[in-house]
Amino acid sequence: MANDGPVEHGYPHLETVRAAITALYKRLSYDTVRTFEISVAPADVAFCDTDDLYLGAQRVARELVRHYRLPDARLIVSFREMKHAANVELAAGPEYFVELNDRFRTHRRDIGAALAHEVMHVYLHRLGLSFPGTRDNEILTDTATTYLGAGWLLLDAYREDAASSQKLGYLTPEEFGYVLAKRALVFGEDPSTWFTSPQAYTAFVSGRDLARRDEQQPPLTGAGWAGRRRYARDRRHAQDGPAPVAAPSTPYDFSPDAHGPLRVSFPCPTCHQRIRVPVRGRMRARCALCRTVLECDT
Repeated sequence: MANDGPVEHGYPHLETVRAAITALYKRLSYDTVRTFEISVAPADVAFCDTDDLYLGAQRVARELVRHYRLPDARLIVSFREMKHAANVELAAGPEYFVELNDRFRTHRRDIGAALAHEVMHVYLHRLGLSFPGTRDNEILTDTATTYLGAGWLLLDAYREDAASSQKLGYLTPEEFGYVLAKRALVFGEDPSTWFTSPQAYTAFVSGRDLARRDEQQPPLTGAGWAGRRRYARDRRHAQDGPAPVAAPSTPYDFSPDAHGPLRVSFPCPTCHQRIRVPVRGRMRARCALCRTVLECDT
């Protein structure tokens, strides 16, 4: 938790974020991901200063347990002084003890954001899904929280001005915006109306621009003129040269096929699973993981 300290910006964890989205689809399946079509509603996790601290925290925790479909999980919420925003004890269950930073006693509007991350830890623990190392595992948790409909709370908790700052989670604000935009493109929702923080909206717009650029990379037909020209050059070199390669900065790779035409592999713009198709002009490709149908010009 950045508390009146510097807030990191940009996309330093982008590759891990993309790997986390792929891991979610692999572990949950397309059908399960689709059951999270509706995000947590602002009214369901609202917390005002007149609410009882403990009863209100338990109410919000129950709502997040319901959202993540953990009906047999019970969260016991307490508050204490600590460096981090929150902590959860991952035991066998069904009871899980969550500790929130004492800061939330007076910043109650952000209790839902802190609990969204901690309840996702429980969800992933039960799934048996994790990344090696604390940093990558926390990035996985933030990404899963956002992609499955509760992470807009974490982004909305980001506030920064000349005198103070606050940010929850391990992702940068722009990375939260990126994952939130990826979700919005899949489910057709507009989370921007839920933001109370103007800085959160700005970060979402930045992330949305990057998410849209994922859909504009060759060999997808949505690629711009410069990308298509670069792809045509790399394809020609791959067809003529003894060792088919693409430029290091490109998302696609060419490889020979002993039983057919040259093939190109590229990441699915939805789930980032790599797709491998023959190089033969205009075609449709379907991602086997997230079932996205892609218009390609290979």
